[in-house]
Amino acid sequence: MMRTILAALLLALGGMELAVAQKATLLVNARVHADNGVAEAVAWDASGRIIGVGTAAALGAQFADAQRIDAHGRTVLPGLIDAHGHVLGLGLSLLNADLRGTRSKAEIIERLRKQEAGLPAGAWLVGRGWDQNNWPEKAFPTAADLDAAFPQRPVYLSRIDGHAAWANSAALRRVQRDLGGDWQPEGGRIERRDGKPTGVFVDGAMSLLDDVVPQPDAALKRRAYALAFANLVANGLTGVHDAGVSRDDLQVLRELADAGELPLRIYAMADAGGAALDALCRDGLYAHAGGRLQMRAVKLYVDGALGSRGAALNADYSDDPGNRGLFVTAPEEFRRLVAKASGCGVQVATHAIGDRGNRLVLDTYAQVLGDAASGDHRWRIEHAQIVDPADIARFATLHVIASMQPTHATSDMPWAQARLGRERLAGAYAWRRFVEAGVPLALGSDFPVEQVSPLLGLYAAVTRQDLAGKPRSGWLPAQRLSLAEAVRGFSAGAAFAQFAESQLGNIAIGRRADFTVLGEDPFSIAARGIPRDRIEATIVDGTVVFGGFGAGSR
Repeated sequence: MMRTILAALLLALGGMELAVAQKATLLVNARVHADNGVAEAVAWDASGRIIGVGTAAALGAQFADAQRIDAHGRTVLPGLIDAHGHVLGLGLSLLNADLRGTRSKAEIIERLRKQEAGLPAGAWLVGRGWDQNNWPEKAFPTAADLDAAFPQRPVYLSRIDGHAAWANSAALRRVQRDLGGDWQPEGGRIERRDGKPTGVFVDGAMSLLDDVVPQPDAALKRRAYALAFANLVANGLTGVHDAGVSRDDLQVLRELADAGELPLRIYAMADAGGAALDALCRDGLYAHAGGRLQMRAVKLYVDGALGSRGAALNADYSDDPGNRGLFVTAPEEFRRLVAKASGCGVQVATHAIGDRGNRLVLDTYAQVLGDAASGDHRWRIEHAQIVDPADIARFATLHVIASMQPTHATSDMPWAQARLGRERLAGAYAWRRFVEAGVPLALGSDFPVEQVSPLLGLYAAVTRQDLAGKPRSGWLPAQRLSLAEAVRGFSAGAAFAQFAESQLGNIAIGRRADFTVLGEDPFSIAARGIPRDRIEATIVDGTVVFGGFGAGSR
């Protein structure tokens, strides 16, 4: 017994000596936006935890043997976290045809022809990013628009928001049931003309095509994830809340984490009520030992998207009388899934865009939570784009986080009023109203719906303008955020939304050494310069995963 105790003591002492021997790292000559103000240096230990923030002189004396890195005046922000993105979707979009920014159907055909050149015979031509609101006619396309160019090869094109699909006739012929008549699938809509499908499928109707489109295997997913990770860290992101991850996708992520191939933190949400939620309820919340992958939330859906007129509204669409959108999950089934997640201790994050959709989520949360509504459940509504102003205070009362995406406002502003009318704009992308009501904000981009760059998100949040500076005073400018509030939404706010505020989101002693390093200080330049700022380095756990500092390090 005594020998065992002595051996344990010697092992502990040896570990202490090893810890002392391992050098700290000291970053100097920087503008560090720390928890307690702007500092000029930050130090972290070999485990990637911050051990000092302050002046270069003080930290230099305290950590005299530290590896020293010269930041050359660069700006260090807390590691920026995107609170709502789709990592696999981003990777696959980089492999398939990118249709974002196209201004006409002719431009789409041109891009698709280039993509087809690299495809084997018989393979599906897949793309994402079309938006009819950017075309001169502003109307949904048809299968006939694709048929002349691709008469035999099946074509499947997701709308930019992922809530509608456009297919050609070759793809429609693969669907396993008759698409004629006036029937509609639950939670979706088949666009028809004279009883025949036009080629556009909205929300729940997309599954008719999804069931016949070849799905990526694990090898392709690993390739897509690698492309996505490289893109994310190059944009300065140290973490992402991955909104909708299947059990199979989680397994691929676990394998990548085991192999040390996760350069950033992934906070995965189980996909909408499927096998991943069942696994969480059976096996418990998941966290990888490496600290960069976890799943403790579920992503549910209530309605569709505004751009495809699937968002559930309390009144008709102003530009489509008789249409109030749709519930993609029946209210009874939604309540069952919320109650199931609650019983398993799983955080609930629900996609809701329209005012009717948001109200249903709030009503359901209140019913399921009951007396626990004031507790620390941190349930979320993803997007919360169009909310009745009277319902905003309910977010705070129910302790619900508003997970919002600033660039959605600047993308949608050219046509949102046509969809909603002027009156409903009072609760549209209403970030300031949420802040004033005391609602926690977690900010993201919803990539690949929008571009990944958090700098674009910061710019949109503080200006509500496009990159050309229009409209001059900003769209609905009273709803702008300050830059400090926007940065907090992409850091501390996102960390809070994943139960990680004691580890992430601020530069302070004891936090993880996750940093986004910029060429210029966004707090010292005009807002129009924020999108052009440079991501110089992305650091996770004290390790540079993108970029670097150049000469001056030793």
